[in-house]
Amino acid sequence: MLYSIVGKDVENSLKARLAARPDHVERLKQLVSQGKLVLAGPNPAIDSSDPGDAGFTGSIIIAEFDSLQAAQEWADQDPYIVTGVYASVEVKPFNQALP
Repeated sequence: MLYSIVGKDVENSLKARLAARPDHVERLKQLVSQGKLVLAGPNPAIDSSDPGDAGFTGSIIIAEFDSLQAAQEWADQDPYIVTGVYASVEVKPFNQALP
């Protein structure tokens, strides 16, 4: 089943986010290689694809996992959680209606 993983950044997270990003992206690449990642990306803090120093307010991941518990465990081990980039993460079942 698919699950949405929505992380919300702490204030002024850009420096910590950039430091943890390589490890975060590597975990996402593992999901890609397993054919489980539908989409992933950050939420810019301003209306721009390149927010510069404004940074980001969070991220969204849609991926396939065996269960809600497995998705939650994966999210809990994300480098953005471990290093304090995310203030919170919400994991929910997701039904893709379109496309």
